[in-house]
Amino acid sequence: MAFDARRLWMAIVALLTLPWVTPAAAQQSVSVESPDKILSVTLVIDGGIAHYRVDRKGAPVIAPSRLGFMLKGGGKLERGMKIIAHATRSLDERWEQPWGESRFVRNNFTELRATLGEQIKSKRRFDIVFRVYDDGVGFRYEFPDQPQLKDVIIEDELTEFTVARPGTAWWIPAGEWNRYEYLYNRTAIAEVGTAHTPITMRTEDGLHLAFHEAALVDYSSMWLRHVEGQRFRAQLSPSSQAWKVRRTTPFPTPWRTIQITDSAAALYQSSNLILNLNEPNKLGDVSWFRPHKYVGIWWAMHLAQASWESGPNHGATTDNAKCHIDFAAKYGFRGVLIEGWNVGWNGNWIGDSGRNFDFAKAYPDFDIEAVAAYARKKGVRIVGHHETAGNAGLYEAQLDRALDLYHRLGIDSIKTGYVADAGGVLRTDEEGREIWEWHDGQFMTRHHQKVIEAAASRHIAINTHEPVKDTGLRRTYPNWVSREGARGMEYAAWGSPPNPPEHEANLVFTRMLSGPMDYTPGVLSLQGKGDNRVASTIAKQLALYVVLYSPIQMAADLPENYEKHMDAFQFIRDVPVDWEETRVLNGEVGDFVTFARKDRNSRDWYLGAVTDETARDMRVPLDFLEKGRRYRAQIYRDGAGADWKNSPFDLAIESRTVSATDTLDLHLAAGGGAAIRFTPVK
Repeated sequence: MAFDARRLWMAIVALLTLPWVTPAAAQQSVSVESPDKILSVTLVIDGGIAHYRVDRKGAPVIAPSRLGFMLKGGGKLERGMKIIAHATRSLDERWEQPWGESRFVRNNFTELRATLGEQIKSKRRFDIVFRVYDDGVGFRYEFPDQPQLKDVIIEDELTEFTVARPGTAWWIPAGEWNRYEYLYNRTAIAEVGTAHTPITMRTEDGLHLAFHEAALVDYSSMWLRHVEGQRFRAQLSPSSQAWKVRRTTPFPTPWRTIQITDSAAALYQSSNLILNLNEPNKLGDVSWFRPHKYVGIWWAMHLAQASWESGPNHGATTDNAKCHIDFAAKYGFRGVLIEGWNVGWNGNWIGDSGRNFDFAKAYPDFDIEAVAAYARKKGVRIVGHHETAGNAGLYEAQLDRALDLYHRLGIDSIKTGYVADAGGVLRTDEEGREIWEWHDGQFMTRHHQKVIEAAASRHIAINTHEPVKDTGLRRTYPNWVSREGARGMEYAAWGSPPNPPEHEANLVFTRMLSGPMDYTPGVLSLQGKGDNRVASTIAKQLALYVVLYSPIQMAADLPENYEKHMDAFQFIRDVPVDWEETRVLNGEVGDFVTFARKDRNSRDWYLGAVTDETARDMRVPLDFLEKGRRYRAQIYRDGAGADWKNSPFDLAIESRTVSATDTLDLHLAAGGGAAIRFTPVK
């Protein structure tokens, strides 16, 4: 055969232009199943790139989705990967919450830990850890100490979530000015933009998914950015720097979480996934905090009847505070919130980024020493308040002095606030230059942990408003008792638009999946600012104390309005805020929900049901009650003619004897609800 130089040259060119193939390109896979084999996760290396997928009962839920990072100065930490080692383990334990939706939490999972290493470049490595529960999956990256990767500068994650089935999503936008305080969008999954988490989805065949994160420590919050179709990518909240996160190895990332259930009710019931992925209590004995209800100098400001700033309408005066303390003592409320007591509110405090705030200096018409002493005499605790206007740097500079004052005065809980546009958090650098950060970036996760730890050392609890989102850190730091992080009741006073009747039924299956919310319910006057009306019946306001969990609950209305509605007010006085057990009896996202919760300190059960703008009739079995025992049911329900628009005050109160074998027929008016106390009959 004659030598063909042309063919030889073409063969050489073909070989030179083939993709670079390394041993890492060989496909590898390893799988792990949940304890009852309902969910499975498979980690695959294909072409040197790591993917994972999630199946439920053999059917795909999360289609193959990439894993990895974009590192500053190091490009993608994604290619040329190989599974170097892997191992599995299982755990089934029960732990006790000091306070919470349920006293005991089961933590039952199977774990896969795989070490991934680059076979090219500097041979960097990390672990990917999957914890698989029967109702959800959590996974995170763990960077070990390694000489080739000490300073990890993360521009963004390449973590993806490809939803395998079409359906509907409930979500709020991320990266916009108003932080988390938006009404929920309801769109097709493929029409989601860039969303905050939790984001909730329901597929066409009825499967419910919720995407979030757990144990957000010294890291930037994760947003979900729509890429194409039903594929989403993690996007980290911005920083003032040219990167999102900077850490020194070793360290773990937060857990990326996916709750997967066959109903909306089960989705809330499975929310222990977020708690379980956090570390146990680091504070030890926290019996110094008591879950409680409080009233306060607050709603009057949202009605424009009083002001935070000093002057003739100043709300936080010594006399007004004492009146609220008297009211709290008379009706059994432990706390009184006092906002606007400290210097700095005058002028444009938001526009000035709180530069004039002094967190330990009172206005002349507020004698903080005398008010604290008066409260102690009455058996009431002051709920402290530190609004920063987003000036986290100034707050940190004054933190010790401010907390020391509260500790000396016996003030053991504080509502903190960060009212500023997203991206408008202020700090200064080492040279005194002003630097602007995001509410949910790495700087603020560090800031909040600093505040929580400083407060814990003084036996003070923190309730954060305009916060970083809840990711279950209340397990690790139980003094982080509640936070806002969504549209609260104040939007019913002056919002444009105000909160609609569906709002709370949306919150239950979205925001409330992350943890407690200080929603501030109980506006029995149903009156906002000017002509604004609260889109609720009076029965629904009562039901919210059961439906929206927080270990601190405000009775938000003006004291005089409660004394006009003493019959309904009785339920607010009675309802506890700490629960032995919680059950979600029914519900659909944004439509309706019914909760039953058992008091931790008695044998009483409480039921709360709310609906959207649609009136509903529902049958509620009482099989959550103790078998063989009779209960007196004190029922607060919408009257026959109730309607949030036309007859919101139509309230029926009745009592009957029931047992676990009975079923209640409940009528919920449009925008309405029902609240019931079940007390054992002796």
